[in-house]
Amino acid sequence: MSKKGIHFQVSERKLLLRGMDLIMVVFGLYLLGLFFDYTYLEISWQNSVAIFLLLLYLAVFGTVFEIYDLQKSSQLDVTFRTIVLMVSTSVLFYFLTPVLTPFLPEKRLQIVYFYLTIIISIFFWRVAYVSLIASPRFYKKVLLVGEVTYVEAFINALSQSDPHYKIVGFVNCEFPKEHPVKFKGVKEFQSNELMQVIIDEQISEVVVASFNSETITAEIYSDLMQLLERGFTIREYTQVYEEITHRVPIQFVGKDFYKYFPFSRSNQNKLYLFFNRVIDIIFSVVGLLSGILILPFVLIGNLFGNRGPLLYKQERVGKNGKIFKIVKLRSMIVNAETNGAEWARVDDVRITKFGKFLRRSRIDEIPQFFNVLKGEMSMIGPRPERKFFVDELSRTIPFYETRHIVKPGLTGWAQVKTRYGGSVDESLVKLQYDLFYIKHRSIFLDLNIMVKTLSTVLYYRGQ
Repeated sequence: MSKKGIHFQVSERKLLLRGMDLIMVVFGLYLLGLFFDYTYLEISWQNSVAIFLLLLYLAVFGTVFEIYDLQKSSQLDVTFRTIVLMVSTSVLFYFLTPVLTPFLPEKRLQIVYFYLTIIISIFFWRVAYVSLIASPRFYKKVLLVGEVTYVEAFINALSQSDPHYKIVGFVNCEFPKEHPVKFKGVKEFQSNELMQVIIDEQISEVVVASFNSETITAEIYSDLMQLLERGFTIREYTQVYEEITHRVPIQFVGKDFYKYFPFSRSNQNKLYLFFNRVIDIIFSVVGLLSGILILPFVLIGNLFGNRGPLLYKQERVGKNGKIFKIVKLRSMIVNAETNGAEWARVDDVRITKFGKFLRRSRIDEIPQFFNVLKGEMSMIGPRPERKFFVDELSRTIPFYETRHIVKPGLTGWAQVKTRYGGSVDESLVKLQYDLFYIKHRSIFLDLNIMVKTLSTVLYYRGQ
């Protein structure tokens, strides 16, 4: 069997980026104190709390500014800009934190040394990452064995999510047909070449992408059994798809759907649900108070930019299909749906200029804290849809109603991972993310979503 190349999984690469960023900061500050006249934050046990706080700020704002996004981390120009933003924000918050951080030095030049050292240390490591870890020599080479029907959708989803997961080619596992379907995206190998391709191409993993295992020929089945007995990695495509894209591949799920939906125990965990409700109440009270503070500015904007009622109510589908009325700041013209319910579109002419600002900044969502306070919604969960669209999508997309087993949310996994779903295809992608959240729901995933929501607001990604 061929010697496998070294490859880092998505989670391993993100952990490596996070860990080395922080290690390089500590190392850089240590060298700064060792070789220069620098005394502001010396690396010692006496300063352990102050050092930990600095690293915490860097880790949190690194997530907010998406410095651990693997696509962006492979581009040095984007990485450098993000590092400057992240370090600037982290250092500012660090200086403004009382008691736990050192007093500002009398020599203000030391602040400049401190700031520049952090940027240079992280960027030096990121240059090494792009040159070594993100280079083709560390790509994971994969051979796909499956039906041509599913090859294109599978390959496109993985290539967009993980640029280092390289599908070298595929072997059509179906019995020969008179008029076979061809896919030109990657090279197709013959079934009798499977074992040789693994050796020649130094394949690390075989992914079996077959909707119906009965279509796998006896020859391919025998080769796969031999590989398994030799300890070679063979994985099922829905498992790989979910792991890399963080979406449940419902378009590939058949009658054995129950295999793919072992939903998180947190959905019934009394302690988790209790703390979830407590957090909902705290955030909704803070959110409503914040809304009151900015209300005068919103009223002025609405007066000149919207010209009409400030608020509007609309029926949405909640947990277990229960209908409730959602409250939002109006962002469209009055009587925007005189011809019936319509999907919102990119650059929708019904959205006013001020309404566009409200949507992109997510300010229009603030009144929904009232729905959260009432218990109709939660801070995190699938976005509630209108019954008209729910009925339409339920007829088209399998398992669509499954998203209603938890409370709808003000933000959610789908909201931070993709844009507004304005079509059936986009709604399918959103549902995949929603089901991933329901399946893996936990306090850690909730925290991840909250931090990523800050990125969504910061980068003005609302619609």
